[in-house]
Amino acid sequence: MVKQSDRAPLLDWEEIPPPEPNRAGPLPPPPLPRSHSQPPREKEDAPAGRSSQPAGPGPGPAGRSSTTTTTTTAAAAANRCVPPGKRATAVVAGCGDGSPARPRTYLRPAAEPPGGAGGRVPFPGLSARDQWEEKDQIVAVFVVTFDTRSGNMVEWCLPHDVNLDGVEFKSMASGSHRITSDFIYFRKGRYFGLACFANMPVESELERGARMKSVGILSPSYTLLYRYMHFLENQVRHQLQCPGQYSPLEAFYEDKKAVLPPTGNGLVTACPTWSVTTINRCMHPEMKITHPAGCMSQFIQFFGEQIMVLWKFALLRKRLLIFSPPPIGVVCYRVYCCCSLANVSLPGIGVSVPELRPFFYINVADIPTLETEMSYVACTTEKIFEEKKELYDVYIDNQNVKTHRGHLQPLLRLNAADKEKYRKLSEQRQLLLYSQEVDGDCTSNEEDLFILFFMELNNRIFQTLTELAASADPILTAEHVRAMGLDPQGDRTFLVDLLEVYGIDVTLVIDNLCCS
Repeated sequence: MVKQSDRAPLLDWEEIPPPEPNRAGPLPPPPLPRSHSQPPREKEDAPAGRSSQPAGPGPGPAGRSSTTTTTTTAAAAANRCVPPGKRATAVVAGCGDGSPARPRTYLRPAAEPPGGAGGRVPFPGLSARDQWEEKDQIVAVFVVTFDTRSGNMVEWCLPHDVNLDGVEFKSMASGSHRITSDFIYFRKGRYFGLACFANMPVESELERGARMKSVGILSPSYTLLYRYMHFLENQVRHQLQCPGQYSPLEAFYEDKKAVLPPTGNGLVTACPTWSVTTINRCMHPEMKITHPAGCMSQFIQFFGEQIMVLWKFALLRKRLLIFSPPPIGVVCYRVYCCCSLANVSLPGIGVSVPELRPFFYINVADIPTLETEMSYVACTTEKIFEEKKELYDVYIDNQNVKTHRGHLQPLLRLNAADKEKYRKLSEQRQLLLYSQEVDGDCTSNEEDLFILFFMELNNRIFQTLTELAASADPILTAEHVRAMGLDPQGDRTFLVDLLEVYGIDVTLVIDNLCCS
């Protein structure tokens, strides 16, 4: 087994530096994705997913600014002043009167360290749950190749008895033969995977002039997979140039293999969404992006005002399917961003509704699984899914968002309140970028702003609705709707669906039209 101190020269991947051993208080979030507001790092190998030269035969089967920009720093400041044995948690909560949500700081007992009260804490300041989430959790590493006679196949894996059925198609997207490189996030049962694909021309009649492989990993969570992107990119190039040399992958697996907790139930669940530590570590993990503007920034620029349409569908827990031809890597980040639109930090909200889970890349082999899903966001390169209308509620092709369900058609139209919310989001982004460029203020970033903007919006809506439901007169009027940042007429259908999906017992009364 390769120990932690024996990484070089076999192991070569990007990692986050370990925390300072004597540091007190919660650790800061991981380094941010590269953006135009940050200084460039030293030159790296070209990332996957950028090129689109053809080569060889094909694999695969047939908002308020002051609130959003200060919440994280407020919690950090609070943690510097808390008494021993306590941790500060900032919660963003909306107000029933429609005023901006305010970060509120609470103290809660620090989690007992692993091993009991006298146990050693490997990362001081992190709870036992946070420390588990920070550990490496690689449960499998594999190499997939395209064989001209057999198609996609798993060439090698560790451990040898791991079930990788279907991974050969998840880690090498349909249509990948048209590009030279890509990266793919996907789900395999209870695990999440990341694979890097590369396509290299070769002078071989047996391989029909092209050699195509993917190198990937599986983990119980997708939040730390970005750490190994650079390693996987290097290894897939190594496998193309030196097929069959698996020593670096064997050493990597021995160094990073997971020891899963015995109490796990095997379910893929979402992380809690109520603390700043959680926001930065779990609900909104760093995910390496090839676009220089960063994950959220690219998402906003790509969809523009249509983000408000996607937000409503996400909050209603609909099934969202994004189509794109390869490369699919950047589209996997759109899946992640869509899921981030529906975050709510108020206790008890959403416990009775289907969880909006990221499936990332899917193909026709996933159809049986999708038939049982009530809510998801996924992406695909296979156009045939457009015809499978029973599998999705909303179909997104490029910037074109459409639905075949008649009762959802009104949600496709932007109203005045939608445009105003998007204007505020854009205004906050510009203020943030200006402060970063002119003042050198890097305490906040676009990822935090985006996440907290929609969380505040969602919190305000649900706090208003739950307070009304608990009141003696549970009547939702036009004034309430405006206070939530919605349009009384344009968002009427959205509100009716929202009340039904979340089981909130209030009566909507607008212009003498009554609907409970």
